[in-house]
Amino acid sequence: MEINLLFCYIVSGSDLGVLQNSYSSGKENKERMKVSVVLCTYTMQRYDDFNEAAESILNQAYESIELVVVVDSNSAVYNRAMEDFGSRRDVFLHNNSENRGVSYSRTKGAALASGEVVAFIDDDAIAEKNWIAELVAAYEEHNAVSVGGRMEGEWIADRPWFLPTEFDWLVGVTHPGFGVDGEEVRNTFESNLSFRRDVFLELGGFDKELGPDADSYSHSEGAEIGIRLQAEYDRGVVYNADAVVRHKVFEHRTQVLWLLSRAFEQGASKRRMSVDSASSTGEESAYLSQLAFDRVPRRINGLIRSPSIGAVAQLVMLFVFTAAVGIGYIYAMVHGK
Repeated sequence: MEINLLFCYIVSGSDLGVLQNSYSSGKENKERMKVSVVLCTYTMQRYDDFNEAAESILNQAYESIELVVVVDSNSAVYNRAMEDFGSRRDVFLHNNSENRGVSYSRTKGAALASGEVVAFIDDDAIAEKNWIAELVAAYEEHNAVSVGGRMEGEWIADRPWFLPTEFDWLVGVTHPGFGVDGEEVRNTFESNLSFRRDVFLELGGFDKELGPDADSYSHSEGAEIGIRLQAEYDRGVVYNADAVVRHKVFEHRTQVLWLLSRAFEQGASKRRMSVDSASSTGEESAYLSQLAFDRVPRRINGLIRSPSIGAVAQLVMLFVFTAAVGIGYIYAMVHGK
């Protein structure tokens, strides 16, 4: 008590005010890292989902946020979005003159943005209230150039009983053993990925040849830019498991044929990416090693201790999905893709 009184006596009222103002200014400066969130959409069939995604951004706990909406050449969607969000000062809307795909649209959104950080979320996802605050915390703690977070499943239908958690990534959900919190990874899902905006634009944004568009459902655009990030800056994406986005898993995405098709396309995308970068297969090799030497033995032991039809089915499908990815890779290689 005496020490506190002595301190107040030594520091005059004006000096104490300077200290208080300096402290307040420091907090304000910390809060002022502006984050632009790019949200792309393209069809009225997903408008309700888009609206929910947009509201999850506008209701974040972090205040200094700009929402950049890029509509991929759909006047009906753009006009409806203008009605709902056009009067908001923290929302910027753009409509592509022609359908260019999600990679072009995300990059366009980043170019239109004004934030120090640009973050990406899809129109079938919902950000947790502290998502941006957690991303910013990782930038500050690690002096990061890129930060990504964890995707959780928002199962619209029940989770498929045959789907092993090791292949949750097929439906845009972070799988067990993905990464260590606070460490750098090559990439996270594009729907929970952010960059310092100047770094992202310097890299040229996402590869427009990768990512879903009107003609194809190819992927790996996040992995590809992660490789370029490492090559250019010798840095990776800081993984913050507390920066959570929930990805809606619609019923059609839980069907066996859709999942197999997705696995096949993922394999083909990995092949296309490997042609451009010899270093692209490191994460995939580590994942296969984890499957072979950790996850499969663990599942077999669990099956022995507690046998069930579900456990057998998930073990079988683990091999089936792995094979589908491999077949997609080989198909793309044989056909020169």
